[in-house]
Amino acid sequence: MPDAPRHPAVAGQFYPSDGAALTQVIEQTFLDRRGPGHLPVRHRSVDRRIRAAVVPHAGYVYSGAIAAHAFAAIAAERAPSTVLLLGVNHAARGAPAALSGRDWLTPLGRVPVDRDLVRALDHRPIEVDETAHAREHSIEVELPYLQYVVPFPRFAALTISMGPVGFLADVAAVVRQATLGRDVLLIASTDFSHYISAAEAQRKDRLALEPLLKRDPHGLYSTVVEQEISMCGIAPTTVLLFATQDEPLDARLLRWGHSGEAESMNEVVGYASALLESRVPLPPPAPGAS
Repeated sequence: MPDAPRHPAVAGQFYPSDGAALTQVIEQTFLDRRGPGHLPVRHRSVDRRIRAAVVPHAGYVYSGAIAAHAFAAIAAERAPSTVLLLGVNHAARGAPAALSGRDWLTPLGRVPVDRDLVRALDHRPIEVDETAHAREHSIEVELPYLQYVVPFPRFAALTISMGPVGFLADVAAVVRQATLGRDVLLIASTDFSHYISAAEAQRKDRLALEPLLKRDPHGLYSTVVEQEISMCGIAPTTVLLFATQDEPLDARLLRWGHSGEAESMNEVVGYASALLESRVPLPPPAPGAS
């Protein structure tokens, strides 16, 4: 695997390129009127129930406060050993299901890749391909939040292009097998409706959120396709639902919002923050597990 880390592609655009300024902006999103209204707690629960989360990936001024709801919940629990970030391949560069084997840099420092998890995931239709990650922002914008709420996080990055539902199920099967027995938090990065009125975005996004909250991957996929909902992260979100469908989890919506809440605009982008939580505490990592 390559040793040179991936450098930020959208620092200074989606979020500040200076570490101190970035930390300040992250904290502002937690305190924002659309956010949780408080900074993450300092004392974590000894248990962890959050198995997966769905979070937006736009510029922090627009979607950060919505994302902060999920990250505040993650901060309140035992930290996961590693995080698998499922992202969008907006530009359709590289492999349809592309892993990164690199550490990634953010203005807050270096985030080490979980090489064991990458090796476990590197099976068809998934493959290591840095091309897909070079300019893609959907995973990059989640990392500073992860650094803020998880001490010394390790992660793996997987972008997934839109494709037939069978392809997404095949990707999910690899994800499910690779994470079996590992202390992994799954995060799907997605925005919802794009560039329509706020009322229409709310109507369409409710249609997509209904099967998501029922944990129905087929229902989510068909709804988004048939209703022509411009949910850019339908692929990673469907993979997340397929990968966890046999687990005893409950889904809940933390906050839906849109970019017009941040500043006045006629056409908005919709965002949602949601969790999939285990009905019993998730098992801690095995003794000696890296």
